[in-house]
Amino acid sequence: MKVAALGDNCIDLYSNLDRYYCTGNAVDFGVHMQRLGIRTSLISVTGNDKYGAQMRKELEAEGLDLSHFHTVEGNTAISYMELIDKERVYGDYVEGVMEHIAFSEEDIRFAKEHDLVHTAFWGNAQEHLEELKRAQVKVSFDYATEMNDPLVDETIPYVSYAFFSYDRDDETIRKFLQHIVNEGPEIAVATFGEEGSLAWDGKEFYKYGIEKSNLVNTIGAGDSFIAGFMSGILEGFTIPECQARGARVAAEVVGVFGPWPEREGQHEKDGD
Repeated sequence: MKVAALGDNCIDLYSNLDRYYCTGNAVDFGVHMQRLGIRTSLISVTGNDKYGAQMRKELEAEGLDLSHFHTVEGNTAISYMELIDKERVYGDYVEGVMEHIAFSEEDIRFAKEHDLVHTAFWGNAQEHLEELKRAQVKVSFDYATEMNDPLVDETIPYVSYAFFSYDRDDETIRKFLQHIVNEGPEIAVATFGEEGSLAWDGKEFYKYGIEKSNLVNTIGAGDSFIAGFMSGILEGFTIPECQARGARVAAEVVGVFGPWPEREGQHEKDGD
């Protein structure tokens, strides 16, 4: 099995803590997939600054296929962050080279060689999803909290596995997940933070809680859950087993400061 993560990457920079981390939806998903034993490629673009060099260095160390991870002239995207009461607070976002990201014909040809392509709301890959579906490539898509954005209706017919973030299990989200599956996906999933997750496959709802963890920082929890869930799908797990794996991987992530456990991933900010 081969997976491609198609989309964004950025630096999370905690100015008040003098720390920065390599991250982004595609990056975090890709790293966790690779760590779960599934060969993963990253299709994205980064800048030719020190942050881009560090991004490439860390992803190479993780073993991802970076043959279509492009370095171009300009600054790597930066998200300025604060940590308040163990919750991440987003400040300014400087897009850098991500402002004009566009995937080439070669990028999409390469993506079609994979069994699954994962992207997200900010991945700028929406115009390629129909082509991927025609090539019989499964697509997973992280819509985050953007349930009402027009992009959902535009892309959902081409998506196999749709993920959303919501605050609780209620009638609204259940009807929404049912609607989503009616539009094309095989499975729609909502994550509720500390309340776990809910999945709908067109026949049945599946509710799962969380794995206990010493909460340090919630960053990367959603991406890691999706990676765990989708690795289970690729390995033929049942939906509850996929939810359980997603919860386990997410619990490992929220127990560390950065988006990936077990490795340092931390760098002092040098003021530039």
